Amino acid sequence: MIRFALKLLICALLAIGVGTAYLAMRSGDAFYTAHELLSPQRFQQYDTLIRSIAVQNSIDPMLVKAVVWRESRFDPQKFGTAGERGLMQVSEKAAQEWAQQSGVGDFQGEELFDPKVNLQAGTWYLARAMQHWRNQADPVPFALAEYNAGASRAQRWAGGDGDVVIPPDKFRDNIDFPGTRKYVDTIRARFEFYKQRGRM
Repeated sequence: MIRFALKLLICALLAIGVGTAYLAMRSGDAFYTAHELLSPQRFQQYDTLIRSIAVQNSIDPMLVKAVVWRESRFDPQKFGTAGERGLMQVSEKAAQEWAQQSGVGDFQGEELFDPKVNLQAGTWYLARAMQHWRNQADPVPFALAEYNAGASRAQRWAGGDGDVVIPPDKFRDNIDFPGTRKYVDTIRARFEFYKQRGRM
């Protein structure tokens, strides 16, 4: 009886291990997923803030979290090579646009290291891109490309402004910046992973 119980326990642990490995491989970043499972507090500490700010901007919180995952791996002090800052790697220029549109007076670039300010600015910028591409069947890849490479490049890859409707796969194939193509692919995979998991 004890041997049977031990075998059953080993089978259960193997099944959990295989399931976890499968989930990690499907996530687009097996190392991160394993790390998240082992120390969820670090990777979930901004979930409430992300959810609140995303809802204010009428955007899916899981998409915002996927961008945070790709941009900074949840490091609010990350400083990018082109001066981008914080969780969503927001540029000072984009943040100034957000501050002006949102009525935030005397905005300073260093404030982007504050998770709340960074998420407000970055989510606003992403939501604006989603709105710009709202006529597409799936505006997500278009908005992500704009977030990463700028509106003029995204328009070039789309063959025009947001009014020109093309299939998302054709748009993806038109992206001639390998880094941006990978950026769009990895965030979409992470977004799908969060949706399949049913939580951020």
